[in-house]
Amino acid sequence: MKLLILISIISFVAGESLVLTKDNFDQHVMDPSKNVLVEFYAPWCGHCKNLAPVYEKVAETFKNEPKCIVAKVDADSEKEIGSRFSVSGFPTIKFFSKTNKDGEEYSSGRSEQNFIDFLNEKCGTNRVSGGGIDDKAGRIDAFDTAAETFMKNPDERESLIAQLADTAAGESDPDYKKSGEYYVKVMKKIQEKGNEYVTKELARLQRMLEGHMTSDKRDTMFKRKNVLSVFAEATPSAKEEL
Repeated sequence: MKLLILISIISFVAGESLVLTKDNFDQHVMDPSKNVLVEFYAPWCGHCKNLAPVYEKVAETFKNEPKCIVAKVDADSEKEIGSRFSVSGFPTIKFFSKTNKDGEEYSSGRSEQNFIDFLNEKCGTNRVSGGGIDDKAGRIDAFDTAAETFMKNPDERESLIAQLADTAAGESDPDYKKSGEYYVKVMKKIQEKGNEYVTKELARLQRMLEGHMTSDKRDTMFKRKNVLSVFAEATPSAKEEL
């Protein structure tokens, strides 16, 4: 019996989700720089056991998102935490955004995709099952529009570069700033090397992505590829240029 209980507990501890206790709960969940999804569970709870594999897949998908955390707490053992957030049944799932640390009750579906869609919307991320990113990651709508104008109107290129450089420099969000700076970098490279730079750089990135690299670097390469694709799609064909 003791062995079965131990195995049951281990099944909840193993995986990518962050394990919370009274010693680290506030450190992570109350951090105003983080969005945190928390499952309040009990090791003996049948519904919790059924949810565990799905929840760990979601945690795996978001493990490289430092501001979008998937966590869990054994609220049967950590009764003070459960009481603090009025947990009366298991599993109870709450989302603690950067701006709402009272916790929002999660009431969406409990499939892997339901959780992924919810977190992408709430955290502003672009994750897909397994931890990859979609073709919108790294892109900015306003910069996409500028990229299209840049490729189709050579006379406006210098002014667009200056305008977007100022916009990126004044941005406080680090991810937005980094993406904006990459758009500007691509524009400058095109001015220096011509439109063919886009095709050559896309091919180079694709070769890199076929090799081994850290997950963080892979995310960066995919984001760059997404941005370059905007320029590629907006590049006038030879027929259009005649």
